[in-house]
This record gives sequence, C-alpha cells and structure tokens, in this order.
Amino acid sequence: MSTQTPPPVATGAGLAPLVELRGIEVVYDAAILGVADISLTVAPGEIVALLGANGAGKSTTLKATSGLLVADRALVSRGSVLFRGEDITGVAPNLLATRGIVHVLEGRHVFGHLTVEENLRTGTFLRRLGRRETERDLDEIYGYFPRLRTKRKTPAGLTSGGEQQMLAIGRALLTRPELVLLDEPSMGLAPIIVEEIFEIIAGLNRTKGTTFLVAEQNIAVSLRHAHRGYVLDGGKVVLTATAADLRERDDLHEIYLGLASV
Repeated sequence: MSTQTPPPVATGAGLAPLVELRGIEVVYDAAILGVADISLTVAPGEIVALLGANGAGKSTTLKATSGLLVADRALVSRGSVLFRGEDITGVAPNLLATRGIVHVLEGRHVFGHLTVEENLRTGTFLRRLGRRETERDLDEIYGYFPRLRTKRKTPAGLTSGGEQQMLAIGRALLTRPELVLLDEPSMGLAPIIVEEIFEIIAGLNRTKGTTFLVAEQNIAVSLRHAHRGYVLDGGKVVLTATAADLRERDDLHEIYLGLASV
C-alpha cells in the first residue's frame, strides 16, 4: 500500500483561498463559547488537516464553515467565513451545499433501512442529474470504493463501520462538491480501513483536484496524506505548518494536548 505524500500545493502567489476563516468566534445557546479565535485558509486542491484533542473546536470549526451550526443552536458571533472571497457567514447549509460545500459528519450518518445504492443516489438529488449522468457518476464512485459495489443491494445498516464511512463520503462526492469537510473519518475504525479511506481521499485529491478540510485526531495518518495542518487547542489555532514540518516535530503530541508551548 502506498504512503506517498501528495505534492505541495501553491497556496500563495496568484492563488486565492477557496475557503477562509477570519478570527471566528462561535457561541452555543447564546452563552457557551465553542471556539474563541479561529483563522485558517484552504486553497483549491489542498488537503488540510485540522488537528486537536476532543473539545479543541474541530467539529465546531467545520460546522461554522458548512452552516450546520444552526442545527446545534449556535452561531458565529464574531469574525467571518469566506468562500471564494464571498462572505458566507450564517448562510443556510442547504444553500451552501448547492454552492459546493459538503459536510460529512462524525458518526457515519447513513440511512440504515435503504440499500447502499439507494443511499448513494440521494447524493445525486441536489444536482438533479439526468439518468445517464447519474449512472456515470455512480460507476465512478464504485470505482473509488469497490467495497460499495459488492454491497450495492445490501441495507446500509447491515454494512461494516468502514463501509458506512465510505458510503457517507461517496454520497457526499455525488453532490459534485468543490470543498469536502470530513469530521473524524477514522473514528472507531480498524487501522487498515483508516489507511484505505485516506488513500482514497488522497487519490481523489490527486486525480480530481478535490479539496478537503479534515478534522482528525489521528495525527500520523492525517499528516501522511495532507499538505498542511492546523493544530487547535482551547478553541484557538496554536500551530500551523506544512504537513512535512509537523511530522518532524518531536513535541507535536505535547502541543496537541496543551502541554507544551509553541
């Protein structure tokens, strides 16, 4: 199995960010601070890892980007979220999905009573594709996730955790997104399945240029496939660097857990 790191992406000269968070603060129920000051950018064609322990603010950051904070009775109380240079702070998640932002939530949310293929087809509804386009896109997803092809007629609730995670990602890709937000894709999965999923993510990035912002606790696997990373602690960005530089740091676990200064 290949563990080749994706080539660096030019994030500077002449290449505007696909998404940019500018000093956002998020408050839940008008009282509880979710994140205090998050600034980050993701360039077109990048895989960016969002690292941090439980409660660091990773999921909140993704939901602020996708508009899903509203489902948790939360809002961006300060700062702004930009997509292709346009302020999208507080825009409804269904509208952001039509503009190319798709969010794969933590926990592998699938329709358990529907078959694998029926689940996948729900991802085509947003674009209202014709029959021929739908079949072509489904075949492409099966090419990336061959496990799903063999289970296409199986109820999703009867598939393994790894297959459900692949299904959730495949369904998201069928919306033809510009930006995919992945929340803890490795959670609860065997290491070999985690490697398989991240290999597929890296392959999609290389061959299709799909942009990913991945919130993940698994430092090793995420930095092996990402271009850059941000480390969060206490609702703030405490460190940012290329994935290669982060892999070289001996103190990353201590920083990650808030036990060392940067």
